[in-house]
Amino acid sequence: MINYFDFFDLPPAVDIDESLLRKRFLLNSKRFHPDFHTLESPEAQQHALEMASLNNEAWLVLSDFDRRIRHLLQLQDALPEEGQQKLPQDFLMEIMELNEALMEAELDPEPHTIQQLKATIEALEHGCQLALNQALATPVAYPLPANQLEALKNFYLKKRYLLRIRENLSKFAPH
Repeated sequence: MINYFDFFDLPPAVDIDESLLRKRFLLNSKRFHPDFHTLESPEAQQHALEMASLNNEAWLVLSDFDRRIRHLLQLQDALPEEGQQKLPQDFLMEIMELNEALMEAELDPEPHTIQQLKATIEALEHGCQLALNQALATPVAYPLPANQLEALKNFYLKKRYLLRIRENLSKFAPH
């Protein structure tokens, strides 16, 4: 697996210097743009094209918070396969209750009920963010120690659940 942090010469981290990331992306864009390699050998042109593609992919991943977390987890081989994820039972119970409330709201979309659902989702998201912030309060070097890696994994997986609920809610209750 390609380490996009290494590609941009950035330290692996949840929070990165986004202005530095953008600066390095733009420098690479200019450096690898195929138009600047038209007089080179076909191999060099192909290499420039591959590097431009890698630059774009690395930018897409690292500039997006959720993708960046996924990449960090993948780099440490800490992202379980689909269906193998384990989350705290209390969170899963909350998700089950949210899904039940979501089904009821879909049948009878009362504005008050929809607002309550949105508020509950936001509260859970906020709680996940607070837990992550607390776990990562003490900066450490990469690779992340087990406790921080577990907190990052839980944050990512919980956020995926909440995103699916939010998407289902938006199908019948637009913003």
